[in-house]
Amino acid sequence: MNRSAPVSARLPEFTWDSLDAAAALAAAHPEGLVNLSMGTPVDPVPPVIRAALADASDAPGYPLTAGTPALRDAIAAWVSRACGARPDGLGVLPTIGSKELVAWLPTLLGVGPDDVVVVPPIAYPTYADGALLAGATVVRADSLTAVGPTSRVRLVWINSPGNPTGRVLPAAHLRKVVDWARERGALVASDECYLPLGWSAEPVSVLSPEVCGGSYEGVLAVHSLSKRSNLAGYRAGFVAGDPALVAELLKVRKHAGMIVPAPVQAAMVAALGDERHADAQRERYRARREALHAAFTAAGFTVEHSEAGLYLWITRGEDCWATVDWLARRGILVAAGAFYGPGGGQHVRVALTESDENVAAVAGRLTA
Repeated sequence: MNRSAPVSARLPEFTWDSLDAAAALAAAHPEGLVNLSMGTPVDPVPPVIRAALADASDAPGYPLTAGTPALRDAIAAWVSRACGARPDGLGVLPTIGSKELVAWLPTLLGVGPDDVVVVPPIAYPTYADGALLAGATVVRADSLTAVGPTSRVRLVWINSPGNPTGRVLPAAHLRKVVDWARERGALVASDECYLPLGWSAEPVSVLSPEVCGGSYEGVLAVHSLSKRSNLAGYRAGFVAGDPALVAELLKVRKHAGMIVPAPVQAAMVAALGDERHADAQRERYRARREALHAAFTAAGFTVEHSEAGLYLWITRGEDCWATVDWLARRGILVAAGAFYGPGGGQHVRVALTESDENVAAVAGRLTA
């Protein structure tokens, strides 16, 4: 019997599995593990969100894939405030976190083996994974001239602030990408999960009029409440942009049962409507960023980009795995830059998502 290769054969090794040995080494440190690798939130879920989740927990019926009217209104209002978008003519849709949307977007939009998906040269691995799941060809490029004259491009991923680099792309660059894609009938998906975390530069959304020209045609913005509101465990995200594309996503997602649970939808309404907790969390990350930036710089590391987002992109000018090992022996776990593409081979990514106590301990460990 001929059997086709399993779907998993299309994909590389799962990113975080390759960090297991370093994680074990770091965990063996006498003073315990300082985990600066994955970027998992450690601070409490704000009470206003937990209360909304609890109040909505008596939910015996099926929720709406499209989201409740209250949630759709809350998403549109937040996108208007945070992204400079106009609510009229804007499509919005809740998603089960942002990663599932990133991974399945090419498939949901009908991208296939004859198509090309463009991703940044140093990028979140799931952009490429999603293209591979759909059977498409992945092209890594930060300049569209490098893509060449091909007409096979169906989807272009942009990410600003970038993960892992923290790089912020100027509005003029983003506008060129949108114009280029529209001329070729391609779609632009902008991962903006770190948009609220600008430090030394102010990120701009693809939904801003200076980028999209006041039209949402062919553009989608992907957002998450995982970091803004500490809701990684809730799987709470959403997509906004071209209403025709959002309508198509909704049609397919209805068939596939991709539904955000009703209590989580209620929690999202509370989270999006409250900026106080988001401002407080942002200040926590700002303080941790300053402490880690100072500690790694004093220890001889060079911090590159990192003007926004939840990470520091650092290097000692050596193979990233040598840096991972050096830090692991000091009980500090970081992400290898190779996870994010060949261009990251001499960098590591440092997350700001650790307790204040553990962040304060980093400086001493680096100089021990």
